[in-house]
Amino acid sequence: MGSKKAKMIVEKDFKVSEVDKRIYGSFVEHLGRAVYGGIYEPGHPEADENGFRKDVIELVKELNVPLVRYPGGNFVSGYNWEDGVGPKADRPRRLELAWRTIETNELGTNEFVDWAKLVNAEVNMAVNLGTRGIDDARNLLEYCNHPSGTYYSDLRISHGYKEPHKIKTWCLGNEMDGPWQIGHKTAHEYGRLANETAKVMKLVDPSIELVACGSSNRSMPTFADWEATVLDHTYENVEFISLHQYYGNRANDVANYLALSLEMDDFIKSVISIADYIKAKKHSKKTINLSFDEWNVWYHSNDADRKIDPWTIAPPQLEDIYNFEDALLVGSMLITLLKHADRVKIACMAQLVNVIAPIMTETGGPAWKQTIFYPYMHASVYGRGVVLNPIVSSPKYDSKDFTDVPVLDTTAVYNEEKEELTIFAVNRDLEDSLLLESDIRNFEGYKVVEHIVLENNELKQVNTAKEQAVVPHSRGDATNDNGIVTASLPKLSWNVIRLKK
Repeated sequence: MGSKKAKMIVEKDFKVSEVDKRIYGSFVEHLGRAVYGGIYEPGHPEADENGFRKDVIELVKELNVPLVRYPGGNFVSGYNWEDGVGPKADRPRRLELAWRTIETNELGTNEFVDWAKLVNAEVNMAVNLGTRGIDDARNLLEYCNHPSGTYYSDLRISHGYKEPHKIKTWCLGNEMDGPWQIGHKTAHEYGRLANETAKVMKLVDPSIELVACGSSNRSMPTFADWEATVLDHTYENVEFISLHQYYGNRANDVANYLALSLEMDDFIKSVISIADYIKAKKHSKKTINLSFDEWNVWYHSNDADRKIDPWTIAPPQLEDIYNFEDALLVGSMLITLLKHADRVKIACMAQLVNVIAPIMTETGGPAWKQTIFYPYMHASVYGRGVVLNPIVSSPKYDSKDFTDVPVLDTTAVYNEEKEELTIFAVNRDLEDSLLLESDIRNFEGYKVVEHIVLENNELKQVNTAKEQAVVPHSRGDATNDNGIVTASLPKLSWNVIRLKK
């Protein structure tokens, strides 16, 4: 056993921010088997009367997902929303150009809203600013949110939806900085279009919140300039700027891979800086927040996806099978989002089912939990309340791309209403356990109720439909002695220490 030690002081008054529950959001795109064979599979033994898989619904509810982004992703930049409403028999089949498949349009806006209700989630709707623009965005918003008495609201009613959907959060396009995007634009072109679209959408429904597209990843050559230009155009008419980032361990360098959340942290700080620069430049009193609406590990399926035949219906695409080390990085990415809860108000793990997802299904067969399901579920279920800013001292290490990587990655969330304190912690050490001492004397009368640990001796161990080899246990040894919580965090582990008064 190693004798490394880390310390933290947790005080009630050292607050970062209340957690916006939307930070635990997710994403369902018309891509691969996310929709067809994922959330929707008529004829499956577990399908309900609308074709929704009940086993998938139960797993999504277990994750307690508050918000789901839809219908894309790259898909939305070529999508005509009218194709997916009205009688199913009349809906057209289309060439889907983003992923080069056939889109049957069997499932569309109304069905997705129905499904979201079943899993207790709100919809984060994206509008097409690739092949379309202001007109289609305002029409879709009127269709979804206007009560009645107009062409599009009455069209919705004629489709069987008397009550408006009241969708609050809307994305102004997707990854418009990317040359791969259908209708790719320069920052000026996109910024102008996004702003004019925002103005019109807010005339239709002033209560909505809008997300402008930031860079599709941090290594884009236009990064920073893109954000600054887009916000220069849209600042007074949007609430959020988006961030997207995926990580992988292609070099099989675990120490470096587990440090990638530091890069995510830096990315968030950079975008905050850019947003606040525009705020200063405009002498604005308004603060723009962040929507990290695509984040995850994504690299396992890249080779397989190069071999897919075009123009098939819902082929398996982006089906990463996650291993244990991926779950550790996902844990650290969640901790990173929480540390920035004052500015990151929305985040969407991309995606939810089958496509780079915590939940997998077999067509006609069972649904099952990937390794990354667990940290996501723990954070979503136990990470509600106020994020605290603990004072942490930890041993550090250097890796290929990073210096001074803390062995301990941690944050704490205080739920005053429920009188609960939760400490989330990753031990990044490859060899040794870490003795963590947490001073919580400020929390009088709090006892350890559970210390959940996700650990595995095989870094590359995966879960399958037949075997759940990577699962958490509750045998962690955290104890509280007069306000000092002592816990041994096993090497390479995700930990949830739950305290209650």
